[in-house]
Amino acid sequence: MNGKSLNAQEELLAMIREKFPEIFTEGKIDCDRLKQTLGDEVEMNIEQYGMNWAGKSNCFRVIQEPTTSTLKPIREESVNFDATENLFIEGDNLDVLKVLQKSYYGKVKMIYIDPPYNTGNDFIYNDNFKQKKSDYEEDAGIVDDEGNYRNDGLMKNSKDRGHYHSDWLNMMYPRLFLARNLMKDDGVIFVSIDDNEVHNLRMIMNEIFGEENFLGSLIIQTATDNNPTQINTEHEYIICYAKDKIKQGFWIGKNNNALKIQIKYDELKQKYINNLNLIQKELRTWIKEHKNELPKVSHYDNVDKRGVFHDGDIANTKFGGYRYDVIHPETGKVCKIPDKGFRFPKETLDNMIKEDNILFGVDHNVLIKPKKRLENARDALKTMIYEDGRSSSKIVDNLIGRSVFNNPKSINILNRLCNFVVQDGDMILDFFAGSATTAHAVMALNAEHGGNRKCISVQLPELCDEKSEAYKAGYKTIADIAKERIRRAGKKIKEEKQLDDTFDLGFKVFKLEESNFKIWRNDVKDVEQLLRQMDFFVDNVKEDSTQENILYELVLKSGLDLNVSVEKKDVGNTSYFSINNGKLAICLENGVNKNLIDAILAGKPEKFICLDEAFGALDQLKKNTFLQMASAKIDFKVI
Repeated sequence: MNGKSLNAQEELLAMIREKFPEIFTEGKIDCDRLKQTLGDEVEMNIEQYGMNWAGKSNCFRVIQEPTTSTLKPIREESVNFDATENLFIEGDNLDVLKVLQKSYYGKVKMIYIDPPYNTGNDFIYNDNFKQKKSDYEEDAGIVDDEGNYRNDGLMKNSKDRGHYHSDWLNMMYPRLFLARNLMKDDGVIFVSIDDNEVHNLRMIMNEIFGEENFLGSLIIQTATDNNPTQINTEHEYIICYAKDKIKQGFWIGKNNNALKIQIKYDELKQKYINNLNLIQKELRTWIKEHKNELPKVSHYDNVDKRGVFHDGDIANTKFGGYRYDVIHPETGKVCKIPDKGFRFPKETLDNMIKEDNILFGVDHNVLIKPKKRLENARDALKTMIYEDGRSSSKIVDNLIGRSVFNNPKSINILNRLCNFVVQDGDMILDFFAGSATTAHAVMALNAEHGGNRKCISVQLPELCDEKSEAYKAGYKTIADIAKERIRRAGKKIKEEKQLDDTFDLGFKVFKLEESNFKIWRNDVKDVEQLLRQMDFFVDNVKEDSTQENILYELVLKSGLDLNVSVEKKDVGNTSYFSINNGKLAICLENGVNKNLIDAILAGKPEKFICLDEAFGALDQLKKNTFLQMASAKIDFKVI
């Protein structure tokens, strides 16, 4: 445990070395041997199809540079910290993605991001690793005294800059690369963008995700550009890629408009105590009044004791269908047979009759019809989506104040994307969280359809302009706006849906911070500096570190997620933490004794982590502990 984030390149090289040891010479890949092994699959020509820009080579150095940062729990800003599985992380998303690599590798089902569009007025982060990042940010004036990011510290990427497109690509490439590592094999990523960078975004996503994994571009029709030059711009894009397209099934989602009819039906069912005639009459009136809001489902206007349905067609699509007798339940006579025959075989139709899924006419002279149930209404994801951004602004205005956040993304679109891609228990990540639309959408989807989909939101604590409505309303940073929106949205959903306290509408807040452990400097130049550093490392834990902060850092460094079970166990006047249902034990006490070690051994964890200072001068106890842990096949780490 070296205190650094997972190095994806080292992990990949280890996998390649295991599969193809013959292509390595003196620890490095030999291109000639690679060519011999894979033949024509390896292209050695200098001129190749691809994309290049100023700074691309540095992108890979940025990706490979590990971080020693960690995530600090902030209980006082959280909602239901100990029970919730949703996360809100404040900090630069590049470092956050690095911190999450080990714990969340291959766990995220869906990513949605709304990055800066590079319109010429956007602020983008200028990644710099030539010095310690926190020192660089402080020296450059990027952060204030509390660690919040200044607008004037971020780089405004105006169109008159020489590297206008390159700067944007240098920001996006490492983040997309690291984000892909977090995706499940059947994971999907959606990226909102407009005409300024859609062409470049497609190119780098082809490179990172593979052109063969492109799923499509959604066209989001928005309000008309009121100040056009030549062409009115009325749309944006959402670009979609899979991690592995082969692992994607058919995207058939529940129809949200059908849900509106179901809610109205449930309301009328309570009102009229199962009087089907009155329920159907009022439901039809309501559907007629709201027809424009119910595209493709307004024909679901029949009611029986099982619920809402519409009548379909029983006839086969061409001549030669099934022909058999169906007896009318009232007249006892054979029902009329369609000219082209029945669509279904007799066994299927008999089952449909038993399940009350066949509608009989007033007598046997009327063709029978299948009942198409509302709960089976499905929808396909179309490339064209209309969304008036003013409705999204209104939702946010009503929650946190008028004009506090400009141009928020549509909760309806996010809900729709999740509906097609995400299942119960899946994890969604948004590392350009903005006003936290994704977190809001996930909570709303869980409340509507049931389930426990989890959301990780990441947002830079970018300072609000002091002249802005947000600042006047008391919000110091964009992250503050996002957190308050999630709090208020959760409260509103709970009240409207009448949910109990067990329903997860909370979120844990974490902030990106420097490690709780002192980091050994490799740039020491003389003996005096070395002696000072050795004295400094007598206790390698920083003075202001709390047990909980250290605990969560060790959880992350151990490759466990931030929702892992944590139980504190007391042993006399000492204690330790039992993590992940007892698989990991962590002791952060200043002093340990034999009773504590015996208790940990009795718990049979797979791994035990302890601070070196905890043993103090008890060298014999430390030696015995190493021997006992080895005998019990417990991985024992001292830090």
